[in-house]
Order: sequence, then C-alpha cells, then structure tokens
Amino acid sequence: MDKIKVAGHGVEIALRMAGVASRPALLLLHGWPHSHALYEPVLRDLSERFFVLAPDLPEIGESRGAPRSAEKTALADVLIAAAEQAGGSDIIVAGIDVGGMIAFAAARDHGLRIRGAVVTNTVVPGLDPWGKLLADPRIWHFAFHAIPDLPETMAQGRQRPYFDYFTNALAGDAKAVTEAYRARFAEAYVRPEALKAGFDWYRALAADAEHNAYPKAIETPLLYLRGDADGRSPDDYLPGLRKAGVRHLTSAVLAGSGEFAPLEAPRAFVEALMDFGASMTRS
Repeated sequence: MDKIKVAGHGVEIALRMAGVASRPALLLLHGWPHSHALYEPVLRDLSERFFVLAPDLPEIGESRGAPRSAEKTALADVLIAAAEQAGGSDIIVAGIDVGGMIAFAAARDHGLRIRGAVVTNTVVPGLDPWGKLLADPRIWHFAFHAIPDLPETMAQGRQRPYFDYFTNALAGDAKAVTEAYRARFAEAYVRPEALKAGFDWYRALAADAEHNAYPKAIETPLLYLRGDADGRSPDDYLPGLRKAGVRHLTSAVLAGSGEFAPLEAPRAFVEALMDFGASMTRS
C-alpha cells in the first residue's frame, strides 16, 4: 500500500495503485463494511486502460486521520485530492455503496476536477427513491447506525459476525465473498476509530440528503450500475438522478450480482467501467 498525506486535510490515505500514471485515473471507492480489498480481483484488468487507485477511506484499514466531516461532499474532496497528489489526472470516480454516494458528490460538487463518475448499488441521499428505501424494513441499519455511540458499543470486538450478517444479506452470491475477504474487511474496522468512521457515514446521511435536495446542473457524465440480485433495477434510481440535475446519464445491469460486484461479477464490472472509460475518450 502506498500512503499519501493529503495536503490541507490532515489525513493520510493508504491506497493500492495499478497501471501507468500517464493513463486516465480510475479512483475506486469502497463502502460499508468493505475496504480497498473489495477491488483487488479487478485491479489488474482495469489497469490495462486506467491508472487505478483503490484507497481505504479515511480511518479505515491503513488510512489514518479523521476528515473534517463525514458528509459525502467532504469525503469526495479528500479522496480526489489524494488521487491528484498520487499523480492521477482525467479522474473517473467510481464507488459502491457509500463509495457510490461519494462518487455522486464528486460529480455534483467537484465536477471540474473529474472526468466522470460511476455510482454502483446505492441510493443517493435525498434523491428518489430515498424516502421509499428509508421506510423499507430491510434498510433498518441506516437508522441504527446513525445513533450516537450505540452501534460502536454493540459491534466493537464483534466486527466479524456483525459484518457477516450484512455480507450474507447484501451479496447475490455470498460464497463469492470468501473467508479471506470477510476476515480482511473485519480487520479494516478493528480500530475503534475505524468503526466510528464507518458509522459516521450514516450519521451524516441526513445532512447529505439536505445538501442534495437542491438541484443543480451536473455536467459530469455519470454511469449508474446495479446488480439485479435484490430485484431492484437502475430504472428505480435514474429519475431521481435526472431530477437532481445529471445531464449525461447512462446505466447498466450486473446480472446475478449483489453489493460485492468486483467479487461476484468481476468480468461484467470491468467491462462496464471499460466501456464507460471508452465513452469518455470519444467525448
């Protein structure tokens, strides 16, 4: 892992790099409860087109230092700065779960610094169908994780069984998330600071939703990807993105995949990002 002390932000971001720095950069952002390891199966193939950067989000894994805020626009600022300091240019920000929320924030609020954004398997706070999903009992953890201190009390020292519950619920093919990956994800949150950082992402969701509720012209091309294992379609999410101001929007389905696409459907995931990168070149 390389480590970047991000100027002006007081954090050190650990990231895995692959490929040649002269190529367009692809910044791959994990979500909860993942780490950069989520992307290891696809780094080599993606590096054929991109300079690939897969960081641990602030305080997770080998990254150190709390960001000024867990709001997704602030996290996007930090992570884009880390990619820039690592030598990345023509950056595409791609994220899964919370990483997808950050990728949207990158397009919405930092569009002049990036070339494109990819949002995978997540709802964007404040955008339809946000309200509907918050009322879904399967999304109970959004409210629980937002409670101060209690989630840490319940999960500290029990990261592995707690995370396994969500892995089994959110993966289309739970066996694709092997014992080795499950252990690595749990280890990335073993520090109390890491566990708190992960729950803080949820505590900031109300502020994220309020921030995103004001539409603005978003010129950055955006790809919405979704695995179909949970029965939801990209079509459920595209109207909210368009209403938010996304002007150049495409979508694709990752057949048979859940929330762990690089592990469950690596080839389809790589092809989708390669195609999106090629469309950036043509434009």
